[in-house]
Amino acid sequence: MLIGIVNDLELAIESLRRALSTTNHEIIWIAKNGAEAVRLTAENPPDLILMDLIMPVMDGVEATRRIMKESPCAILVVTSTVTGHSAKVFEAMGAGALDVVATPVIDSTGQSQGARPLLDKISQIAKLIGSVWVKSDSSSREKIDQKTSKKDDWLVAIGCSTGGPKILVQILSALPKDFPATVVVIQHMDEKFTPGLIEWMDSQTPMPVRIATRGVKPVKGVIYFACTDNHLIMSQNTAFRYSMEPEDNFYHPSVDVFFESIAVNWPGKIIGVLLTGMGKDGAKGLLHLHSLGWHTIAQDKETSIVYGMPKVAAQMGAASEILPAGKIGPTLIKLLRSVRG
Repeated sequence: MLIGIVNDLELAIESLRRALSTTNHEIIWIAKNGAEAVRLTAENPPDLILMDLIMPVMDGVEATRRIMKESPCAILVVTSTVTGHSAKVFEAMGAGALDVVATPVIDSTGQSQGARPLLDKISQIAKLIGSVWVKSDSSSREKIDQKTSKKDDWLVAIGCSTGGPKILVQILSALPKDFPATVVVIQHMDEKFTPGLIEWMDSQTPMPVRIATRGVKPVKGVIYFACTDNHLIMSQNTAFRYSMEPEDNFYHPSVDVFFESIAVNWPGKIIGVLLTGMGKDGAKGLLHLHSLGWHTIAQDKETSIVYGMPKVAAQMGAASEILPAGKIGPTLIKLLRSVRG
């Protein structure tokens, strides 16, 4: 892939150079701030940008937002301290960044340490964007009572990827505290960062947001997030469990895998929602739910950060409705109004 580096620290740039020198990827330009990155992306589009967060002139969040609006391409946030910049990480992912990884460092021997996680992320993104954005010829949890779900219980299942955190806040913050359904979210995100996302989301929504813990049976009025790199699955007794299978599924956790599991094992009623994201994960599962007669919603093109997953769902006829992000929350409330209380 052709790669652009955005970082104002020479040591970080050199570390990235050394890490990439062991691969077939080519660095085509280096920007020292976000504004320069926006200009260079428009002039010489890369396949992938390695974007720092804290920089002069324009930070990585605003640069990501501008690039995704003006010259869309894949962006991987590479920052010195992921946990220390967690708020900005979520902002950048909400603006369209695909993932985040720590910046490798050069040790006393001159070697780049911590390069493997970076190279693994780049490899994963290369597989993902092959048919989408390649522009070159280069190849404290509170205790919640568990109870058995019944046939009149509602489950709202939401799948999302690139840009998901921002859209999720918009949708979930619109739901009232007494929302009469269980909500389960499958967000494509590295398991190291999902707990921080859940904590942040919990502060933004009237409903409590919790990790979908193995063995827990979901209850209404709670939002659950998948929180490992394995697939979240609903078992026959409606308890959450995680599985590495199918291993050949690129997405971990996969929206399709969860949608398929609830289609078989959830005894109540289902609403499926597919939001912004690159690729096609969730479209097949949404179609399955739609074919069973459940109400399904796909986000529209205009409000999607990346119109990939919901686009495929729409093309397949998997959506009962195609809605802008701002109307999805109110629509869920309207659909469930008859069962409130």
